Amino acid sequence: MSTLTEHPHPEQIRVAVSTVIFSLRRDPGDDRARVVMPLVRRTRDPFEGRWALPGGWLGDVEGMEAAASRTLAETTGLAPSYLEQLYAFGDVDRSPTRVVSIVYWALVREDESRATAQENVAWFDATTHPELAFDHDHIVRYALWRLRNKVGYSRIAHGLLPDLFTLADLREVYEAILGRRLDPANFRRQVEGSATLIPTDERRGGSHRPARLYRYNHDVELAERGPLPD
Repeated sequence: MSTLTEHPHPEQIRVAVSTVIFSLRRDPGDDRARVVMPLVRRTRDPFEGRWALPGGWLGDVEGMEAAASRTLAETTGLAPSYLEQLYAFGDVDRSPTRVVSIVYWALVREDESRATAQENVAWFDATTHPELAFDHDHIVRYALWRLRNKVGYSRIAHGLLPDLFTLADLREVYEAILGRRLDPANFRRQVEGSATLIPTDERRGGSHRPARLYRYNHDVELAERGPLPD
């Protein structure tokens, strides 16, 4: 006698793709940047009126990464500089009907995040956002944990920076993600010894000595998954 349980009918399980999008934001009066994310207000039940992660259903002939990029564009108008699969969430009671969500996390540069103005989309602090629909609070906490751990051993901060940046810009990204101040001298020694940055001849002017601009060494892989193709 077979011990296999009966498989459910295909229509009983649906596959969705959602994305946690992180960016940096410094509002007037802020003395440091903070990590922010866009949320979409639901317009129907379940959880009508509550904020949720952007996402949508996986198409029948669509790859998961393609679905993540498509649903991001449709719901937020954003095209991330970095996109990586985070995890699959499929608890039986996470939705009124059985839904397995393939979740990605993405990075968007600040200038791009400020250029979006989609209906029912708003940006929130990633750590003090309102209660979200479904299990999206849990998903955001997991994505933040992943971001904070990964920034320590990869060059993922590049996804939040322009092509040219100062070491102070880079340190600000690390501080925003980690939620703590870093010693400037120690930080400079570590990143300059990592072989991931290339100094340029350009400088950014200021009231004091102009700061040298750097760029990432693209011969070194950005991170495990890498950036989206051009």
